[in-house]
Amino acid sequence: MINKVLIANRGEIACRVAATCRRLGIATVAVYSDADAGSKHVAACDEAIHIGPAPAAESYLLGEKILSAARATGARAIHPGYGFLSENAAFAQACFDAGLIFIGPPASAISAMGSKAAAKSMMAEAGVPLVPGYHGDDQSPALLQSEADAIGYPVLLKASAGGGGKGMRVVERSADFAAALASCQREARASFGDDRVLIEKYLIRPRHIEIQVFADTHEQAVYLFERDCSVQRRHQKVLEEAPAPGLSDARRREMGEAAVAAARAVGYVGAGTVEFIVADGAFYFMEMNTRLQVEHPVTEMITGLDLVEWQLRVADGERLPLSQNALRLNGHAIEARIYAENPARGFLPSTGRLSYLRTPAAVEFSIAGVTSGNDSGSVDSIASRTTRIDSGVREGDVISPFYDPMIAKLIVHGHDRDAALAAMRSALNAFEVVGLSTNIAFLQRLVASEPFATADLDTGLIERHHATLFPGAPATPALAVAIAVAALLNQETSAAGSITTPWLDLGGWRLNAPYQREFPFSIMPEGNSEPLTSPATLIRKGSLQTLQIQGHALPFSYRSESADAQAFTVSLGDTQTRARAFIAEEIVHVFLHGNEYRFEWRDLLAHASDTEHSEGSLTAPMPGKVVAVFAHKGQQVEKGAPLIVIEAMKMEHTIVAPIAGVVEEVLFGVGDQVTDGAQLLRFVDPETSVEGKRAH
Repeated sequence: MINKVLIANRGEIACRVAATCRRLGIATVAVYSDADAGSKHVAACDEAIHIGPAPAAESYLLGEKILSAARATGARAIHPGYGFLSENAAFAQACFDAGLIFIGPPASAISAMGSKAAAKSMMAEAGVPLVPGYHGDDQSPALLQSEADAIGYPVLLKASAGGGGKGMRVVERSADFAAALASCQREARASFGDDRVLIEKYLIRPRHIEIQVFADTHEQAVYLFERDCSVQRRHQKVLEEAPAPGLSDARRREMGEAAVAAARAVGYVGAGTVEFIVADGAFYFMEMNTRLQVEHPVTEMITGLDLVEWQLRVADGERLPLSQNALRLNGHAIEARIYAENPARGFLPSTGRLSYLRTPAAVEFSIAGVTSGNDSGSVDSIASRTTRIDSGVREGDVISPFYDPMIAKLIVHGHDRDAALAAMRSALNAFEVVGLSTNIAFLQRLVASEPFATADLDTGLIERHHATLFPGAPATPALAVAIAVAALLNQETSAAGSITTPWLDLGGWRLNAPYQREFPFSIMPEGNSEPLTSPATLIRKGSLQTLQIQGHALPFSYRSESADAQAFTVSLGDTQTRARAFIAEEIVHVFLHGNEYRFEWRDLLAHASDTEHSEGSLTAPMPGKVVAVFAHKGQQVEKGAPLIVIEAMKMEHTIVAPIAGVVEEVLFGVGDQVTDGAQLLRFVDPETSVEGKRAH
């Protein structure tokens, strides 16, 4: 067996690989950039080597630095994880040339499947059905436009060397094609260094089903069943499950055998995924991912197998541990990706510090037992557990703008789909994050939605049910307000400590009058909704204490849990409940019945001199790089006109004019880096601008 592995990646996948290596007694080496010096994956490995600055292009994407680190530490093999260099044929070949084991397929297989266009041509020759489209080498805009027109709209533009939803655009009509092509090519260049695209007919209400395959160097190949990855936003997966709901055994076998044939056609070795689009009773080849997938845990949960162990054994020249006939399905598994992002703002990435993180009782994966869970240290079988968390961050860590904003993968397992759904709902309700925006509330609505619960799945589910999944701000229950009050009172009591001076007495005694205290909260709803005022008044008269909320005065009391400073038992009227609250700066975060409520608590005297942001400015919604500027000084623009395009985490975000106006000044140019909230340009009402008056 391989004795030392360098993990050429970061975050949760590096931690995941390290867990299996630790169980097998294999030493591990981490690599890290400046931004990851204190990260979880560094702590998870036996050794760590610094490889450069924070940008991936200056660290994780530099193959020679990875190879140097392997040589310096005596690592015999390199595990690339996914992303970064995992599907880089040149890097795989460089590992081979350096006498190192690349824990993945041979460079020739990566090359064969690395280009979506070339792979589709190969599959067409092999008789695998393909979606109608254009996969040619001629990339002139005029030809691409004519091919799209001939295929018929809507069409899907895809980066030929792409993956992960990057460099993809749906084009609804011919008039929009040129702009979509330019944007797609920019994103493809930034993500993959290759701006070639292919065009496919955009199928209506298709499902995305992928097959996990494995092959060894002894001409054995198997499929480990399928995963349904239909629930997506911006062509990126949100929820994945295995097996695919409603898929017959005959179709499962047919797709599995087609996937194995595709792998054999390119001399594949190791773990890979063959992706199919399924529509109108037929399936079509999409692409092959020549690596371990983000969603591999659901396959592990239904098979009871450790796919990373299989990778290590196959890379070391061993035969596959099991034959096709020996593989069995067990129950149902669902994975939800917990991201630092704001769904209500188009899923914009969110950056910042994880100042508070609480997760459901779960394990961090090891097929033989718990390696570093948050609820137990005992060893038990995967079949006895329902919840698993794969994460590369801890409380106090920073989600930076340099990498994917994933916080964790939440995976549940049940004896059937209904049991898995119930486990997922419970687990999401117990996931609490403070410090940045997350998609947790969105995932709760998505899992509870009728189409997902009834397995009415397709890749357009989120867009089609937008009104249900993005509702208005929910009403804030009085109990949540009471918990916010309790949290503030408890904080003040804790701050006072054991000091007995009467000047710090918080009892609220008054001579001949009740004690009365106002809490002028501003409720901060999810998304872009405006804050709502929700004042509360605490009244003490003798031994009686009441809280007046929304015009009702109810008896109020609370006690904090000694073992957990954030947990409270609160009584309001006839209702008693246990909940959690965390205070970060001037925001009280209340977690009640699976929901989060945020209350802004402002010291009015401290903020008396605050000024409002100047009108007419546009700010960056997240840190990133300016990749296109469409506006210029003096230009008159209509509401909704694109002004500036920012790239963050290799995804493009277009800043548009919120109203009709005149551009007064553009403050950044192409290539400039901008911080979150940075003013990008100024524009004014045309009636008040010099240029506007001249135009009239």
